[in-house]
Amino acid sequence: MPQEPPAIQDLYPEHLAHCYGCGRLNEHGHHIRTFQVGEQTVSEFTPLPSHIAVPGFVYGGVIASLIDCHSTATAAAAMAAASGDEAAHGSAKPPPRFVTGSLHVDYLRPTPLGEPLVVRGQAREIKGRKVVVESTVYAGGVATARGEVVAVLMPDNFGQG
Repeated sequence: MPQEPPAIQDLYPEHLAHCYGCGRLNEHGHHIRTFQVGEQTVSEFTPLPSHIAVPGFVYGGVIASLIDCHSTATAAAAMAAASGDEAAHGSAKPPPRFVTGSLHVDYLRPTPLGEPLVVRGQAREIKGRKVVVESTVYAGGVATARGEVVAVLMPDNFGQG
């Protein structure tokens, strides 16, 4: 049985792995995991009953956090690939780490609670230390939200006290 490749977030160094959305070391977080699949990135996430907005639907802030963390991981993969570093494809070297410079979300329709969500993203532009990423959330194959993130490369000493 083939082993699943590591998610982009699995490669982040420990001092940068505490994010509420995607940090593997945050016991209370969402643990979003993003994988490179061809030219796109893909994450899957099943909202908990506590992620409710109104009965039957997911709170918009949860949707925004999915787009946010998925997009910064997509930026990391895109920057690694553009620099010729295959960090995002399973090497031992961590990918570059990004923070959100801006986040814009369009809510296309209510997102149903209780079913798996799929987030698909793609880097649209790399300019210096910034990567523009577009990500879309799907429920049952139907797009429910779309977002654009401007991700900014973290300084090397960011998050180290």
